[in-house]
Amino acid sequence: MVLYCEYINRRDVDTLARDQEQKWIRAILRRGDRGAADALVRTHYDALYAYIWRQVGQPEDALDLTQESFIAALQSLPSYDQRKSVFRTWLYHIASHKIIDHRRKFRMTTVPLTEDISSTEDFTAIVHDQVLLAQAEELVRQEEPLEQEIFRLHVYGQCSFPQIAAVTGQAEAKIKSRYYRLMTRLREDLTDDE
Repeated sequence: MVLYCEYINRRDVDTLARDQEQKWIRAILRRGDRGAADALVRTHYDALYAYIWRQVGQPEDALDLTQESFIAALQSLPSYDQRKSVFRTWLYHIASHKIIDHRRKFRMTTVPLTEDISSTEDFTAIVHDQVLLAQAEELVRQEEPLEQEIFRLHVYGQCSFPQIAAVTGQAEAKIKSRYYRLMTRLREDLTDDE
């Protein structure tokens, strides 16, 4: 007797997840279904919080911005177009704008070290990496909002260039060009500081 196992690849899993998201979105839009809204938020909450926290560095601010992002997304849900982007990318786009607005109001504070100093990792390298990240963030904050959004969606949100192009309404070539020009400037500015 031969046993057959059904193979589900990553694309199939992603498709199933997107289908479920679309069902929740339709339920929210048609009936104002709170259960569907709760499920949609729970599905994306941890990843969105991590995305925001990596950029603002303060857990309390990240919690507030995560909540504000979900409220804005749920209020704007009628304008969401699944043909332009997946829900996750659209949500991160909203969060990016919330982060930019937040940074306009407040100066970024340093992130406390969370790694154990007594670990076998090179503490100097850890500090150097965090200082380098803080310097990069400072430089990115001086850029135009579109460059900030492209950088954050690609680096922190791990969105692809086609996804970023879809959500920003810009051509993919323009997104890539702006991203790589920004990376070149960052590399030059950060190596000049050393």
